Amino acid sequence: MKILVTGGAGFIASHIVDAYIQAGHSVTVVDNLSTGRKENINPKAEFIEMDITDPKIDEIISDAKFDIINHHAAQMNVRVSVEDPIFDAHTNIIGGLRLYESAAKNKVKKIIFASSGGTVYGELNYFPADENHPLNPISPYGISKLTNEYYLKYYKEIHNIDFVALRYSNVYGPRQNPFGEAGVVAIFTNKMLNGEQPVINGDGTATRDYIYVGDVVEANLIALGENVSGIFNIGTGIERDVNTVFWTLKNIIGADVQEFHGPPKPGELQRNSLSYKKFHQLTGWKPKVSFEEGLRLTVEFFRKNFH
Repeated sequence: MKILVTGGAGFIASHIVDAYIQAGHSVTVVDNLSTGRKENINPKAEFIEMDITDPKIDEIISDAKFDIINHHAAQMNVRVSVEDPIFDAHTNIIGGLRLYESAAKNKVKKIIFASSGGTVYGELNYFPADENHPLNPISPYGISKLTNEYYLKYYKEIHNIDFVALRYSNVYGPRQNPFGEAGVVAIFTNKMLNGEQPVINGDGTATRDYIYVGDVVEANLIALGENVSGIFNIGTGIERDVNTVFWTLKNIIGADVQEFHGPPKPGELQRNSLSYKKFHQLTGWKPKVSFEEGLRLTVEFFRKNFH
């Protein structure tokens, strides 16, 4: 199949590009390289440096006649969305709409969308959250992800474009940016390997559902299937707090650092975990990489590439 992957130079989508190419598909990557890195791009993919908000995206989709668009390009920082909701909406909502309008015009069969199970539900009423959990995003980023889901439902209804929205929990692994605000595994790993002191925001009891990027890639391969359609959580169903992340990494690396706490970040969720039962029942998918194994693979990557 001919697949367009937006954000294909980024952490998660570059791994998806690799898997799609390995599976024999023809892949084009569109990325503005604002957070993505050129060295992440598979040399067998066609690469176009462009922002998804650029009207010229329509020409690319018209010329190539893609079967599928896998849409990962985004303003992905919750804190940036809080500071600048207009920028967040321009990239995440207007950018998405440009793709969907062009997809409708050019008879794209399916759109696979990277949504966010960490933000669309807000603070959870029960754990792990399934897809029927009330939707209560508390950040502009979460609102923009949810808005894309509603637009995708509209384009399916009106233009008959199939879609899969994958609501990710906290994805970690090789190629994650260790220099950003988000991505605690990458940040802690990089600091520990370089003998620097990681800072735990608040008391470190905030929990997240950490999922290894390889398991997310497998979900994106499965999402190509004709029988796969709709909205699905992609997580492990297991909560782990930040202190656990710190100590597990410290032990794997053998780092000579102490547990150090800074002030909490305002507006951050306290607890999160996602049930993957719906996707498992339809496709058989389940997370395969344990937390410790995933952290080991991540540390190995950072040792080679950032140390």
